[in-house]
Amino acid sequence: MKKYFLHIIVLIFVNNVFSQNSIKVSSGKLDFLVNFESKFVTQRNVAIWLPNNYDSKKKYNVLYMHDGQMLFDASSTWNKQSWEVDETIGELLKQNKIKDVLVVGIWNSEKSRHADYFPQKPFEGLSKSQQDSIYNASRANGNSIFNDLKVQSDSYLKFLVQELKPYIDSRYAVYKDFSHTFIAGSSMGGLISMYAICEYPKIFGGAICMSTHWPGIFKVEGNPIPKAFFNYLETHLPDPKNHKFYFDYGTETLDKLYETLQPKVDLILAEKGYSSKNWITKKFEGDDHSERSWSSRFHVPIEFMLKK
Repeated sequence: MKKYFLHIIVLIFVNNVFSQNSIKVSSGKLDFLVNFESKFVTQRNVAIWLPNNYDSKKKYNVLYMHDGQMLFDASSTWNKQSWEVDETIGELLKQNKIKDVLVVGIWNSEKSRHADYFPQKPFEGLSKSQQDSIYNASRANGNSIFNDLKVQSDSYLKFLVQELKPYIDSRYAVYKDFSHTFIAGSSMGGLISMYAICEYPKIFGGAICMSTHWPGIFKVEGNPIPKAFFNYLETHLPDPKNHKFYFDYGTETLDKLYETLQPKVDLILAEKGYSSKNWITKKFEGDDHSERSWSSRFHVPIEFMLKK
């Protein structure tokens, strides 16, 4: 009982704090966790989206999503775009097209985003000189990609699996098994979603990987990273009998880099036994690398993963 009341007090506090930021949703409601503590990564904010039909006597699927600050309210984001997750899932639930689900949006830590999301085991399989060249890579504006940090996605996934998921499982009316637990993201968030289901197939049953950033950095020619990711997938894909993948990409801006890389991933998936029942890859002509594009097609993977 004391634990229950403490949880209520914490939610009241964090909702008051976040209300100052005016993060609004048009469907459902948000619970907020401010600076969720972790022994694995830096503390970060978390938003839990509950649908209009949320009832603690029922059970819900759970979708974990990266870059949580970009998911719900365009007026609160740096580029005035968002995924509009609440609108898309709320409408699909209203139309009775998908199973009940709640969303856990995990804020990125801006400085460590690349280090958090870059799949660690493929990176560690590279030579020292290759690793050094990747760490020294820069963005178009000359800024460091990794901000002088080391790849730490294994620690980030431990945070999700060992700390955040147990918190959600103990406080919300959710299924706890892998078949009802999904993970999603775009760009680097697509990479870490792929990595999460491969590393933790008993935790995640489906991965949504939109505009997956297979180059890892911002060039393809002479880049050893894609091959490292392909080699990793060859030996780490989860059982296709009970896991699902969704991949996609556009044809404009940064997404142009993926047109020659995604088909190589598709070939591996097919060779490992994935079919249209548990895997989709889609190309979206004219879509670019932005929340506006991801929002416009987000319904596609959601219906694939959660279709009734």
